Amino acid sequence: MDAITEQKQKAALEAVKHVKDHFIVGLGSGSTAALAIEALGEQIKTQALCNIKGIPSSYQAFQLAVDCGIPITTLEEHPQIDVTIDGADQLTAELCLIKGGGAALAREKIVAAASKQNIIIADQNKKATHLGANNQFVPIEVIPFALTPVKYKLIELGAKPVVREAKGKLGPILTDNGNAVIDGYFGEIATPADLAVKIKMIPGVVETGFFVGLTDIAYIGTDNNVEKIVKQRK
Repeated sequence: MDAITEQKQKAALEAVKHVKDHFIVGLGSGSTAALAIEALGEQIKTQALCNIKGIPSSYQAFQLAVDCGIPITTLEEHPQIDVTIDGADQLTAELCLIKGGGAALAREKIVAAASKQNIIIADQNKKATHLGANNQFVPIEVIPFALTPVKYKLIELGAKPVVREAKGKLGPILTDNGNAVIDGYFGEIATPADLAVKIKMIPGVVETGFFVGLTDIAYIGTDNNVEKIVKQRK
């Protein structure tokens, strides 16, 4: 296991401690969230956890949860989730996030918004003073019909928009919702909440990768320990 994976693993194990028997658990997507799913599956096998059910935020998370023996449920059956564990592409000390590197941003945000508690896990390289630093792009889910108009509107907002291409195939990558993804390069973003609203108001935009005000706790794995960041209550 390399150093980054070890950092992610440490954070995932801390996050899983928040899951109790009979909980409905939101299951995030991506390589970091996968470690939490695997840890939950192991606790089910050893009977350290009983009667939990998972709500996956993507087909990838669904497949992994099934492989790990986690019973699956839906938002129709359980519209309120006890705790969600997910990763992040970038986060600040104020718990503002960019997510969507795996193209599951819309479903991840739906699951997060339905949760009593949201926990983010990440390695130390995901921390930044400002969102958008280090050439980090903002994923934007877009109805395919609107791709070109949305690109022009994003340019007006100061972005360099790049339609995400499917690996090994011609054309854009498609989300689980059948939509395309534009990665917007804005540089450092001073007010992510304001920019998120402006982007969301563009016709054809389904969701943005800005997750602002949704995270309660973040666990950041480092070489020596796990840093915990808790949402400041106003």
